Amino acid sequence: MESYYNPHDLPKFEEIGEEATDLARKFFDYYHTVFEEGALTEREKSLIALAVAHAIQCPYCIDAYTQACLEKGSSVGEMTEAVHVACAIRGGASLVHGVQMRQAAEKLSM
Repeated sequence: MESYYNPHDLPKFEEIGEEATDLARKFFDYYHTVFEEGALTEREKSLIALAVAHAIQCPYCIDAYTQACLEKGSSVGEMTEAVHVACAIRGGASLVHGVQMRQAAEKLSM
C-alpha cells in the first residue's frame, strides 16, 4: 500500500457499524439530519464541510464534499474560496497562540 488513504475505502464508511449497529445508526441518523436543508441550504452546508475537511485534513471528506459541492451547484471558485477561509482561520489560530508564547517568554525572562 502506498499510503493509508485509499479512495476506494470511502464507500465502505457505513461498514464501520457492523459490530456497533446501534451506535452507527445513531451517528448516521444525526449525520444525515445535519446536512438536510435548514437555516442553511444543503449547498452552503457542503461548502462548510469542504472547508472543515481541509482544516482537519481528511482526504476522505475532501473527496466526498468536493463531489457534494459540485453536485449541489457550487463552482470551483466558490470551493477554492471556502478552502482559503479554512486556511485563514487555521493559520490565524496558530498565530494568535503566539501571544501565549510571548507571555510565557516574558515571564521566563524575568
